[in-house]
Amino acid sequence: MSQTLPFRFGSEVYTWFMSNNGQTHQGRLGHMIEVISKARFTGIQPIFTWMGDLIDPDKLEAKLDEQGIELAALALALDWNESEETEREREVADHAIKVLQRFPGAVLNTVQIPTGRHDLAERQKRLVNIVNTVSRRAADKGVPCSYHPNSPHTSIIRTAEDYKIVLESLDSTVTGWTPDVGHIINGDMDPLSKMKEYQSLINHVHYKDWDGNPEFTLMGKGKVDLLGVTQWLKDIKYSGWIICEDEGKEALEDPDFVTTHDGNWIQNDLIPALR
Repeated sequence: MSQTLPFRFGSEVYTWFMSNNGQTHQGRLGHMIEVISKARFTGIQPIFTWMGDLIDPDKLEAKLDEQGIELAALALALDWNESEETEREREVADHAIKVLQRFPGAVLNTVQIPTGRHDLAERQKRLVNIVNTVSRRAADKGVPCSYHPNSPHTSIIRTAEDYKIVLESLDSTVTGWTPDVGHIINGDMDPLSKMKEYQSLINHVHYKDWDGNPEFTLMGKGKVDLLGVTQWLKDIKYSGWIICEDEGKEALEDPDFVTTHDGNWIQNDLIPALR
């Protein structure tokens, strides 16, 4: 018997971006939308600076409608290392906000590009200031926001201490938090425990799996308790998106396969196992 779930599953496009730092699949967002739709996802989260001609809201809307999926969010990934936004960073952020105004409810997912853990305390303070500033501008335009930490060794928010400093400094009136279960476990934390600790901030979720060899693996093949996390999200009636951002090594060669695998695993293995 099929279940009625309070949340929906979508897919990121970073799975394609992994190959040759985005060069291999540059300008193929239309293809990604088609694959994501065939994989039975109902939403997509593109990387804003990697959308090709579909950065045009008219073209993007037409392609999404053609494939029957929604724009769940846009990933806004910028350096954000200065005391405030650079002119270019502000221009890119405002462009993303403008595009999102055409898709009510779609989330501006803010994420910093990792560049090292030097001057950690000062740079964390700068990051929080910029994320809050961008989120306030977006909120003024009716665009919901969510901050996404990541876990490379060059990230300034990857450990439990980092999470406490940054998450507790976010302006929760204008931005939520995107727990990425793979990044959380990669930072030596338990995903479900951390999500319960900051439950009030959660308004967007990212899934990937992890096996520590050295990091991420194909969804359902690793050590993340994806069933336990999903069951908890169902129990608390979380009503946002769960976005799959698979970074398994298979994505380097065949991101179409990885995305199809994830969609099948969710529909055939994960959802039927929920209570």
